[in-house]
Amino acid sequence: MTTKQYQPGQSDHANHNNSGLARRDFLGAAAAIALGARAASGQDKAASPKGRSRYGANAQPIRYPDPDIVVLDDRFKKYKLGNSAIRRVYHSKDMLWAEGPAWNGVGRYLLWSDIPNNVQMRYLEEDGHVSTFRHPSGNSNGNTFDFAGRQIACEHGNRRVVRYEYDGTITVLAHKVNGKELNAPNDAIVHPDDGAIWFTDPGYGSLMNYEGHKANTTSVQPLQKEAIYRIDAKSGKVTKLTDEIFKPNGLCFSPDYKKLYVADTGASHYPDAPKNIKVWDIDNGKRIKNGREFTSMALEIDGEEQAGFADGIRADRDGNIWASAGWVGAGYDGVHIFAPDGTRIGQILLPEICSNVCFGGTKRNRLFMTGSQSLYAVYTEAIGAHIT
Repeated sequence: MTTKQYQPGQSDHANHNNSGLARRDFLGAAAAIALGARAASGQDKAASPKGRSRYGANAQPIRYPDPDIVVLDDRFKKYKLGNSAIRRVYHSKDMLWAEGPAWNGVGRYLLWSDIPNNVQMRYLEEDGHVSTFRHPSGNSNGNTFDFAGRQIACEHGNRRVVRYEYDGTITVLAHKVNGKELNAPNDAIVHPDDGAIWFTDPGYGSLMNYEGHKANTTSVQPLQKEAIYRIDAKSGKVTKLTDEIFKPNGLCFSPDYKKLYVADTGASHYPDAPKNIKVWDIDNGKRIKNGREFTSMALEIDGEEQAGFADGIRADRDGNIWASAGWVGAGYDGVHIFAPDGTRIGQILLPEICSNVCFGGTKRNRLFMTGSQSLYAVYTEAIGAHIT
């Protein structure tokens, strides 16, 4: 894979129509939001007129506040910074599908996966330098770090969850359950109380050769029923938490670790699957119960209800859920922010499908977003609830 060092101005900042007319159009759109009649795709077009892009070598400076950070509910106002813009901090036509961002606080770098290219990439906060971190990566998807600073990775290609030790060796944490190989683990998180690793296994890496190795079956369940699992840190035992979900994808804990949120992307293969985020209550730190819908990904755009997928999700300290969103188009794709009661309160609009999100930076107030062939970042007044 070809990698390039990020150059300021190469793929950064905005090119908006800064005329008074464009400003009035934006204010008009803001008024429509307040009236509950916002047409998101129309607002996006106003922010980026035809033939002009806010990202790229010829982009003009952004006029604050960034119109692609959209307030849908007054509760989101406190998190939007008036003088902070969405930045595309890295872009490469050679990157095929960016996923699994994880922030390393000690190294001050962001790690993410490019699944089809079988690599992990690293972005350095100090100077924006991007380089290949690991190759091959087992077609890794989700990444995180445990509370001892070790990297955890979900490998599509090898159908396993692994940990990279201090000496560079690999420890396989999960590969089989009940005598069967896992489908293709997707995302993982770590519980601080006992160090247990919770992960999802929807199986996308075994449904195609592009992101792993296609299983020799005709089923959308490559090797077994899709499920959510927990790896005990002491015994290494892998326990199924639930399979009452179509295809569990991104997951995160609530700030107090009393709830587990999981994005369901089962509609990719199951016609009857809802496009939503589910939530369970955590029982005694080791089990989950009372599974229910947290929120639907349906959103009215130009008078028509449309629903895409939430993929990666993260919680902030106030209990809001920041969800990547995609597969609809302008006015939808990017990040959707949901209040603890499930109400969509804000959006961050991106020109690409957003696959995953992660809070990082020195103060954990910078939201990183993997978007197809790019890495985006924006400062917020929200602070990530967990270490990555």
